[in-house]
Amino acid sequence: MSSPLAPEEFARRADVSRETLVRFEAYAALLKRWQARINLVSAASLADLWRRHFLDSAQVAPHLPDGPVLDVGTGAGFPGLVLAILSPREVHLVESDQRKCAFLQEAIRVTGARNIILHDARVETLAPLGAASIVARAAAPLAELLDLVERQLAPRTVCLFLKGKGFEEELTRAEKHWNMRVERIASETDAHARILRLSEVRRGRSG
Repeated sequence: MSSPLAPEEFARRADVSRETLVRFEAYAALLKRWQARINLVSAASLADLWRRHFLDSAQVAPHLPDGPVLDVGTGAGFPGLVLAILSPREVHLVESDQRKCAFLQEAIRVTGARNIILHDARVETLAPLGAASIVARAAAPLAELLDLVERQLAPRTVCLFLKGKGFEEELTRAEKHWNMRVERIASETDAHARILRLSEVRRGRSG
């Protein structure tokens, strides 16, 4: 098993400045304090926070199109808050758990991320937000996730979903009800995982 990723190594791999790293360090400290009260991330992953959550989220950034980002079921802010710290683009965080929303409000404050709009709601209840991209990590199986974000999909919307080793099975099930162009991007944090970059997503049986 590899040793936990150090903050300095995260900064190198994510190509962030010392000033930005300080913002991430404030985020990490806050998450660890709140984790003792509410379950924000799995206890096992907390020991390797910089790899399992920060780098895992940051790797999405180079694949985003220009324009606003919608993060579905953001939880503790992954990947949406990380992406907001990394760039000035507008980021919508959607989270229906009020305790996690309270954490997110404080995390937004301590990181100084002013380009965020927090929605205390379920994504399927929101009017279309006009996002250029939709991101999600551990929110739901792919077919269910696409159902949830259907109202947010426009012809040019790009979806970037972080998926584990069962990604091919999820794709097979989703393609029974959805047409889409699929790009499988290797994960920087897990050899068995992929970022699924979906474009031209529309409902309809493939083939």
